[in-house]
Amino acid sequence: MATVHRACRDRRARTADGRRDTGAVISLRGAALSYGERVVWQGLELDVRPGEFLAVLGPNGSGKSSLVRALLGRQPLSAGTLSVLGRNPREASGHLGYVPQQAALTAQTMLRARDLVRFGIDGHRFWPRPRTVAVRRRVEEILEAVGASAYADVPLGLLSGGERQRVRIGQALASDPRILLCDEPLLSLDLHHQRAVTELVDARRRSHGTAVVFVTHEINPVLALVDRVLYLARGGYRVGTPEEVLTSASLSELYGTEVDVVRVHGRVVVVGAPDEPIAPAPPHHIHESDGVRP
Repeated sequence: MATVHRACRDRRARTADGRRDTGAVISLRGAALSYGERVVWQGLELDVRPGEFLAVLGPNGSGKSSLVRALLGRQPLSAGTLSVLGRNPREASGHLGYVPQQAALTAQTMLRARDLVRFGIDGHRFWPRPRTVAVRRRVEEILEAVGASAYADVPLGLLSGGERQRVRIGQALASDPRILLCDEPLLSLDLHHQRAVTELVDARRRSHGTAVVFVTHEINPVLALVDRVLYLARGGYRVGTPEEVLTSASLSELYGTEVDVVRVHGRVVVVGAPDEPIAPAPPHHIHESDGVRP
């Protein structure tokens, strides 16, 4: 397995309050996930450390989103162990920020941008809790930090995809998370908004030492930011720096068939990688209002 870039080691050397923090915030040992007789991935050995940017890649059906659900404590492993911040994932959920996949919204959706950010602070206790001055101030600070102040009172259904993703990142950051889980946050975004979203995520991990687990189909928008890649396929995996994992030899061995990795003008293109059978849907749909708290 690959060593982490020197830049990542430097970033994670201290937490936001100046203390040294070199322990893993996510640790998987012999981890496996199966649906019935179908093994999605197995034997996964992985440590993610503070300030590290880990991109999770792989074809459709390879279990990328299932890994995120496991980290959230919503999907039990079939074998092995998983600890988040040294404890059971569900017990650590209050320290996680979660940016879900884009969900289809109608123009009639009345939940506003500022409401979604408040969900990140109050979770499912949003409506009964009084709107204190401190909470309102915190919401305004977050909206400004992610560049969403101008449409704070606009219903989510009227926002563009890029605007909604800014707000979702604001929701995820509202609890001041130590780990940020992003599940396909770039889907359906143009290059401009892809860049804006990735810059917001990268700014957070650099300023606070927040570990980032970033699930994506497309490595190129985040390639310059990534410390390591976890590539899932055919029930197995590869983990290491992009230069080590994203090679023809590495992916051909993982897939058991010839796969070409081509670099053109700084972009990485994977040719010949087959999709996996689609895994079953999770037991419940994750709604816009869901926080990471159980």
